[in-house]
Amino acid sequence: MNVKETGIILFCENYEVALDFYSVKLGLNVRKKGDELSVLDFGGSYLMLEDSGVASLKEKTKAENPTVIRFNVNNFGEAVEELERRGVIVDVKKFDWGTIGVVIDPEGNRIELKD
Repeated sequence: MNVKETGIILFCENYEVALDFYSVKLGLNVRKKGDELSVLDFGGSYLMLEDSGVASLKEKTKAENPTVIRFNVNNFGEAVEELERRGVIVDVKKFDWGTIGVVIDPEGNRIELKD
């Protein structure tokens, strides 16, 4: 298999709210925007947001969403500060194996920053 590019598709109940969060709050560049589907830059791949998902008012359980979107960042502290300036709540957790910043998107999906 000769893979050209990899991507993640995230189905959203509140598509416009999710698009605003990922593009404005997280700062992902929008490659293509449509009424029900948008494609954003995601490192060397892409994140597609598409309508017709199911949102949760709180973090989804692993049974509801067994996937975590993780951003490995060059400067963890700067990344956390930048997101907080944009109004994003980041819960920093320290473990023996490293530090992560947990963010919950408006749909209840878990996102992590990792240094």
